[in-house]
Amino acid sequence: MKTTVEISDALLEETKKIAAREDVPVRTLIEQGLRQVIAQRKQRRGPFRLRKATFGGRGLTAEARAAGPERLRELAYEGRGG
Repeated sequence: MKTTVEISDALLEETKKIAAREDVPVRTLIEQGLRQVIAQRKQRRGPFRLRKATFGGRGLTAEARAAGPERLRELAYEGRGG
């Protein structure tokens, strides 16, 4: 199928250089690129998961366990200008 697509001059020039070097038509490179993008987008990614970012420790201090929200905030920012 024939179609018209506007792309940047620099991209077309680079494509022509690669096509000449590999002795393939520009059309082939464009089709390969489109197929690659389509395949990547079809791949389903699993649900977002945070990486495990824990460290060894003994949990909250007794003071933190007994503290209310205001005191927890103070403890969290203690010595940090907060």
